[in-house]
Amino acid sequence: MKFPVPLRLSEIAGMIGADMVGDSAFPVTGMNEIHVVEAGDLTFVDHPKYYDKALNSAATTIIINKLVDCPPGKALLVCEKPFDAYVSLATRFRPFEKAMQAVSPSANIGVGTVIQPGAFVGNHVTIGSNCIIHANASIYDHAVIGDRVIIHSGAVIGADAYYYQRRPEGYKKLESCGRVIIEDDVEIGAHTSIDKGVSGDTIISRGTKFDNHVQVGHDTFIGRNCLIGAFCAIAGVTRIEDDVILWANVLVNKDLVIGKGAVLLAGSGTEKSLEGGKTYWGIPAIEARRKWREVAALKMLPDILSKLK
Repeated sequence: MKFPVPLRLSEIAGMIGADMVGDSAFPVTGMNEIHVVEAGDLTFVDHPKYYDKALNSAATTIIINKLVDCPPGKALLVCEKPFDAYVSLATRFRPFEKAMQAVSPSANIGVGTVIQPGAFVGNHVTIGSNCIIHANASIYDHAVIGDRVIIHSGAVIGADAYYYQRRPEGYKKLESCGRVIIEDDVEIGAHTSIDKGVSGDTIISRGTKFDNHVQVGHDTFIGRNCLIGAFCAIAGVTRIEDDVILWANVLVNKDLVIGKGAVLLAGSGTEKSLEGGKTYWGIPAIEARRKWREVAALKMLPDILSKLK
């Protein structure tokens, strides 16, 4: 998320009660999680295991809970609870806004777009031209929808990221301040849910089609002209490249890459990234031909064992 205007390091330090390491006028242009940061961004780290990753990332300002050597060209904000400080910034710059009517007057809706009765369009949403938003679909604040998009009934675009920090007293939520971006010619099936980014964007690229009852986690990228079957569950921070097909009930774990043109057959699941241009099946998913040979071998096993008796 980019701030409305660039801020100085001293301004951010005052907001979160942190000590500064760096020039007080050092510019901070936005905030993002470690996997999507770029120069000018602020991120946070609160565990020594991840110090090096944060300090050597593209982020130029790091909220951290220990005074360490500051890399050249960067700045530090040292405070006791970086997670809480980051959440306070998220809620400060993108606070929850109560809806006053079903279609917010701050929404920008293109020519020829139809919003069916009972649909909800939140604050600061942008919807392109010639779209159809069916009854009882919900589009949360700040979502960006392209042209000729169809969103079916019961779909939810922009629900909060499923992201919590475990503490002795319970779970602390990392409040979402990201967006969902849906490009042109996408179709979203009924009762599909696409979560917004924590502080970046969840992106569905041009021409991709979803069946019903699909879950897409926060900060996921889905490429062009993909087919996503019913009951697929795609965890957060995953990258699905162009022309991928996920048939029904496919499970994809977080932080993975599914390569261009890969096909996962129905009922498959993967905890590892998969190369493009191949067909996969099973849990864990492996190349389908190999899996079929395994199944054929298993069918032969009872006869083999009976001959050994």
